[in-house]
Amino acid sequence: MANPDRLTALDSTFLHLEDHSDAHMHVASVMVFEGAAPTLRELIDHIQSRLHLVPRYRQRLAYVPLGQGRPVWADDPHFNPYYHIRHTALPQPADDAALKRLAGRLFSQRLDRSKPLWEMWLVQSMSGGRFALIAKTHHALVDGISGVDITTVLFDTAAEPAPTAPSSPWSAKPLPGPAKLLGEALIERSTVPAEMARGARALLRAPRKAAGQIKDGLASIGATTLAGINAPAPPSPFNVDIGPHRRYTFLDTDLDTFKAIKDSLGGTLNDVVLTAVALSLGRFLRSHGHDTKDLVLKAMVPVSVRSKEQRGTLGNQVAAMWAPLPVGVENPAECLHKISAAMEDLKKSGQAVGAQVLTNLAGFAPPTILSQAARLQARQPFFNLVVTNVPGPQFPLYLLGRRLQVLYPVVPLAQRQALGIAVMSYDGHLGFGLLGDYDALPDLDGIALDLRSAVASLARAAGVRPPSAKPGRARSGRKPKSAGHNGTTAAAKHAAGSGGSAKKPASAS
Repeated sequence: MANPDRLTALDSTFLHLEDHSDAHMHVASVMVFEGAAPTLRELIDHIQSRLHLVPRYRQRLAYVPLGQGRPVWADDPHFNPYYHIRHTALPQPADDAALKRLAGRLFSQRLDRSKPLWEMWLVQSMSGGRFALIAKTHHALVDGISGVDITTVLFDTAAEPAPTAPSSPWSAKPLPGPAKLLGEALIERSTVPAEMARGARALLRAPRKAAGQIKDGLASIGATTLAGINAPAPPSPFNVDIGPHRRYTFLDTDLDTFKAIKDSLGGTLNDVVLTAVALSLGRFLRSHGHDTKDLVLKAMVPVSVRSKEQRGTLGNQVAAMWAPLPVGVENPAECLHKISAAMEDLKKSGQAVGAQVLTNLAGFAPPTILSQAARLQARQPFFNLVVTNVPGPQFPLYLLGRRLQVLYPVVPLAQRQALGIAVMSYDGHLGFGLLGDYDALPDLDGIALDLRSAVASLARAAGVRPPSAKPGRARSGRKPKSAGHNGTTAAAKHAAGSGGSAKKPASAS
């Protein structure tokens, strides 16, 4: 029987993607709250009172000797909440620009694999009577959808904190020794195929059904593979060697505006999000002298395949779709129609199902093959950037009585992926978080400004009147290019993501 604490093949892939590269495979979020910050002690006590609900947060990786199996999660006997929950402040004026700079520095730092793979920073005393939390969790531990579940565990749905059931004092189980880790891995390797054989015998008892499943599976795998091989991603300034340093910016938009655009022009909410991204990247490329005529970038769109029964569990339950971004199309309505039609065809093609099948098959591959496959995948030009769209809670969340005002997500950069765009909805907001390589994208804030302009152009095309600015939303302008290397300053501000769509599966980071 498989060890429930063993990383899946997909979870392990996120570890391999970091090896021998400048990629940092942590997902993250920047959260801005109303009111005065709690003390560090208050925050730690609050989080510790709920850690029993997310036991992985007190576990670290235990590696199988000689690479003979995927790692397992094991209790960290040296777990110290003060290492994972840290306290900092911003320099004056302690505004959003300072928060973005701090976030970029924190996202440039790889998580320590010898400890539980998460950390949280309490950012005290921002301008406007606010404070912030910056949270990082390794992608091997959590995907976008399960990350939302963790957020709702750590936060409350009312200003008055809900009482939690008392838990017994926690004590770490002994770390498994090398012999135990190796023995369990070898036993699993010999027993899991037996489970596969029993499953095959069951299928043979219903050969017509088995044939249909095999046919559907092969067709979906073919759709997924051909999507990458037959139409590789075109060259772009977003696909260059990256370094270890990051820039981060964010943008707050109104969820109802996106819904109104969808209702007026057609498509899904996710199609409108992808269209806004395509329009903004087209504007950005043209403003930097790049020819976008007939240029179609490819976005890797993670799609959640997490069932209702699996909500609240950690680990990754995602597949992928390759979405076209026609950045050469400047007409907003035309761009949306092209993306909507393409996404509908992709859903019918079985791309997401095929990706899930391939992921499941990877569970039976030796770890050394998984490691090589992860490095090979990172070098292949299958896509230009990741655009992930995660549905968040559509009600206010509170931390120790302080209301969460806005929420900005983060998707990591892989090798030769200099830009990642994460989107998440929260309480009527749709927040965009843009992570860029520090050297490759010095004008990252310019993309956020172009994104704001793209949303406005979509709204005009749909006859939608943009809402007045919500609390915490701010505007700023782009500096002229003569401003030097850093060219532009952010105009993008607060945020919170979006509802996904596909089947309707939600997108995930």
